[in-house]
Amino acid sequence: MKKALFIVVALMLTIGLAACGSNNSNNGGSANNGGASNTGNASTNTGGEALSGSILAAGSTALQPLVDQVSKKFMEDSKYSGVTVQVQGGGSGTGLTQVQAGQAAIGNSDIFAEEKFTDADADKAKELVDHQVAVVAMAAVVNKSVTVDNLTKQQLVDIFTGKITNWKDVGGQDEKITLINRPSSSGTRKTFEKFALGTASQDIAGSIQEDASGTVKKYVTDTPGAIGYLALSYLDDTVKTVKYEGVEPSEDNIVAGKYPVWAYEHMYTKGEPDAATKAFLDYMLSDDIQNSDVTELGYIPVGKMQVKRDAAGNITQ
Repeated sequence: MKKALFIVVALMLTIGLAACGSNNSNNGGSANNGGASNTGNASTNTGGEALSGSILAAGSTALQPLVDQVSKKFMEDSKYSGVTVQVQGGGSGTGLTQVQAGQAAIGNSDIFAEEKFTDADADKAKELVDHQVAVVAMAAVVNKSVTVDNLTKQQLVDIFTGKITNWKDVGGQDEKITLINRPSSSGTRKTFEKFALGTASQDIAGSIQEDASGTVKKYVTDTPGAIGYLALSYLDDTVKTVKYEGVEPSEDNIVAGKYPVWAYEHMYTKGEPDAATKAFLDYMLSDDIQNSDVTELGYIPVGKMQVKRDAAGNITQ
């Protein structure tokens, strides 16, 4: 009897140990699979795992205030707490170059990629996917000492090419005009030149060139007689906005196509975005963000526009 009891106990212990070994093996496999997903490309987000990863969005300083604000809200959302978004300026040209080279996940731009990559580089534009997240208008702005509040297209051309150098020549006070411009890589500059001037501006002697919209605003604010141009998202009561051909750069005028100096705000990716980047772009285009942050910061939701514009600048209804 004792021998039989011993055999039964031994058999039960053997079965129990085998079961434990099987469970450990399965748990180990599951942990390894989960670890591979988290330490490899965690943003692939399969099997309901939390998103994680790092996103660099670089480029347009006109778009930067919106991306900055939305990225903070995105990272504070518990669904995306594992994703880090870093936002840098540098201008639209820089953003497009960096995303095309794989140095940034998102290239923020005020211009179409086709306007940056032309001729021999045209294939580079075809590799980028356009995500239009808002519309922004640019306006000429002057120091508050300037009495002029309206400029025609020709007057702006003459100022930004150095033909007019004193405000008295356009109906203002006898005061020297100080020109504040952006570098050639700036999408804001390209948009202003294309739709306000119809020609290239010039880096004339005595003018100031700054690579960030915030710095342009500071120079215009602090320099008597200064003129520059800014996205509406940068406007406040420290500078004075100038009408264009008698038309205010208001949302109603922009939406209806009456005010021509505007552009889409693009967030380009090289090919289709990974899961984390797609989640951020979807968040940017969500109704909540479009109806709050976009309008609050002086941009216009793309869906509100009554007109459309292609890369060549052609307007359609």
